[in-house]
Amino acid sequence: MFGKTIVSTNTIAKNSSLVLTLKYIYKENKLKTNMEKEGMFWSKIGNKVRCELCPHFCVLAKGEVGKCGARENINNKLASLSYSRLCSLAIDPIEKKPLYHFLPGSKTLSIASPGCNLKCKHCQNWQISQAKVRTIEMSPEQVIKEAKKDKIKIISYTFTEPTTFYEYMLDIAKLARKSRMKNVLVTNGFINPEPLRELLKYIDGVNVDLKGDDEFYQKICDGKLKPVLDSIKLIYDSGAWLEITNLLIPGLNDSHEQISRLAEFVAKLDKNIPLHFSAFFPCYKLGNLKSTTIETLRSARNIAKAKGLSYVYTGNVNESNDTYCPRCNKLLTKRDYFYHNENKLKKGKCSCKQEIAGVWQ
Repeated sequence: MFGKTIVSTNTIAKNSSLVLTLKYIYKENKLKTNMEKEGMFWSKIGNKVRCELCPHFCVLAKGEVGKCGARENINNKLASLSYSRLCSLAIDPIEKKPLYHFLPGSKTLSIASPGCNLKCKHCQNWQISQAKVRTIEMSPEQVIKEAKKDKIKIISYTFTEPTTFYEYMLDIAKLARKSRMKNVLVTNGFINPEPLRELLKYIDGVNVDLKGDDEFYQKICDGKLKPVLDSIKLIYDSGAWLEITNLLIPGLNDSHEQISRLAEFVAKLDKNIPLHFSAFFPCYKLGNLKSTTIETLRSARNIAKAKGLSYVYTGNVNESNDTYCPRCNKLLTKRDYFYHNENKLKKGKCSCKQEIAGVWQ
């Protein structure tokens, strides 16, 4: 069954085919000592440690936790607090990531650990990315085993920010690759180049949430734009399949100029990169704002198409979800929200012989 949540913040689906025998553990900030794992990408600065996983470069005294809430200085070593710790586990259609040009109709095992290195005021998953949550213990080997039980061929690292559970994700991804499974990364892109390069050795598909301009990142997300743009370029150059999502928030990142600059960046990189515009719905610290109108989404799509992009979608409102041939305009892939209904592609090509960018088999 698609869209089936196996583990969420508060519940385990008892009748799922993924039978979880592990007990919930609940901790406010960190894991038990025997669950800690030394983090990667850090250095010592005197009696402190500096995390070098993301552009925050947090410098931590003993006992201090980084901005992401998932990495701590324990005895002057950087420890990952997310290893083997899941707050969400679900079976989803791959289109929900969203990835529209990556093995359409496939199901994926979606996993997440608590934490995020950005503090977006509009976070739709703030209950697991920004707050204290219940978790289950599950080793990388167990994640692969559970995927195999349901004959799932794709593991997606998603819901929170996978960068914060980097070591856990990397170990799972390596095992998945050995098992001939695909790995999908759904990320904010706020990660340093060295760890990203290492991770991309095992990643097959990526969706990056490109949120807005630099002012938006600073005021709304407590981050910066340039590292995200650098990550997008690195991902594209790596050969991993790339799609980009932009959530449009009224009055904050939905002006004609902002959308134009974003579309120009994507088009300059490659006009065949799918771009997804999503509607914002009031939540978390921006509950006072209005939802994105369908007119705004249509306008954004028109702007992006005018900039030369071949594949532009407005996925979460069930409009402009389908894929058409950029040459003859034939309907090739039909979708209902995030569910794949029809695929007329043959070996990645339209009947007019136009090759459609993507991973189709």
